[in-house]
Amino acid sequence: MSPISRRGFLTASAALGATALGGGLTACSSSSSKSTPSGTKTVTHWDWFVSQEPWIKNEIAVFEKANPKIRIKRTVQVSDKYPDLINLAFRGGDAPDFFQIPSTPAFPDQVAQGWLEPLDTRATAAWQSRFPQGSFFNGVDMVDGKVYSAPFGGAAPWLQLYIHNGLFKQAGITNPDGSVKLPRTWDDVTLAAEAITKKSGGKAHGIGFGNAQNATLTWWIELFVRGAGSPAGYGTDGPDYRVGKWTFGSDRNYADFLTLLLEWKKKGYIYPSAMSIGDEQARAFFERGKFGITVGGVWNQPTWAEHHFSDYSLTTLPSPTTTPKAFFYYPPGGRVFGVSKAAALTDEAWAWFDHLHSVEAGRRWVEAGQGLSVFPQANDQAKITSPQFQQYVDTRKYALPWPVPAIRNPEVSQVVVPAVKPDLPDVTAGLYTGQLKDMGAALSALEDRRNKALADGVKAAQAKGAKVGLADYVFADWDPTKPYVNKPA
Repeated sequence: MSPISRRGFLTASAALGATALGGGLTACSSSSSKSTPSGTKTVTHWDWFVSQEPWIKNEIAVFEKANPKIRIKRTVQVSDKYPDLINLAFRGGDAPDFFQIPSTPAFPDQVAQGWLEPLDTRATAAWQSRFPQGSFFNGVDMVDGKVYSAPFGGAAPWLQLYIHNGLFKQAGITNPDGSVKLPRTWDDVTLAAEAITKKSGGKAHGIGFGNAQNATLTWWIELFVRGAGSPAGYGTDGPDYRVGKWTFGSDRNYADFLTLLLEWKKKGYIYPSAMSIGDEQARAFFERGKFGITVGGVWNQPTWAEHHFSDYSLTTLPSPTTTPKAFFYYPPGGRVFGVSKAAALTDEAWAWFDHLHSVEAGRRWVEAGQGLSVFPQANDQAKITSPQFQQYVDTRKYALPWPVPAIRNPEVSQVVVPAVKPDLPDVTAGLYTGQLKDMGAALSALEDRRNKALADGVKAAQAKGAKVGLADYVFADWDPTKPYVNKPA
């Protein structure tokens, strides 16, 4: 999926993927609409944007000015409740006309359940040609050869390590020229956290996050473990495609990092209320200098810009060595928005979909500091004034295309992998709080649950006639340090 959908924007997610657009875990439901003059038609729209809200509001204003007979009635939902809310809306016959596609259930399952309207009558070959080559694939934004969504965001790491410049300088973590010395390794992070905690006199901690929604700790795992050489995603991204399995227990990088995390906690380097505050509050605390290091995405930057806070830097993929051994990955194509099948493909809904997937909207997205656009020309034409956003843009080299089983075998799209419980967020929280004592057993059990869920999903698809197998998830030729060229069978 597109990086914007991770964290599901994440995700993502996020999920997109976190998946891959992030932020806004504590958003509240609200709506924005205008009085509707006679003769106009209204498109109901759902998303979970919070830090992205200024951009989407501006796009609505631009669109409505150009289309005075159409109104967009937008409702903002709480991001971590969004999959349940959209599911209830469809079950209750009250689905929006246009919506941000959730990370769960799986995209093909959403199509099978009748949530999404095919766009082929409007998303013609000529329309698709505006996108970069290789933007539409089964299992990504298509199902059974039909188009249901389109790429939006450009590829870049969806997580970064954010550094509070003031606290780093106060702790003496600087280069000879006085600039902040960015941590590149796990040891660098440890030493910086120790220095900030000790030299602040108790006023600040080295590390901070907000895990009240039981999501943020997994960001730390994903960011640090990837750099160590473990390419599997969390969320809906997939297992380690080199072996076609989840490796939480058998890959020592997970235990190594979690051991380091618990050591940071034991030594008092981590903000003590991290498990009871949310990500939005943590961003505010970072801005106020309560801790010097946090993990988040580009979605942090617009909020800080609104508050005129710019005393920070960023990097990505800290690793045990100075060179990351695995990167962030994305499939070709992408998906963020879709049109509800309940509303059918009206002229008005398509006009709004077409507007959001224009080069001009993409350029404004980049200029707002929200991320990259799928359109290279939008990225090139955008005026970037923030040095921190430019740092983010410069991390593009750490985002590579990776294997997509449904491209090699389209029938993989029929596999629905059931959710597991407890999953990585629950296991991580249990280890962090001490409710789980045996790390090795907990990670191995999680690995077993995930792999059994994958096997169960494959068996269920086979029972319905799908020609799929666990071998479809193995790409023995994949080198995680190089772009993977997906080829249909």
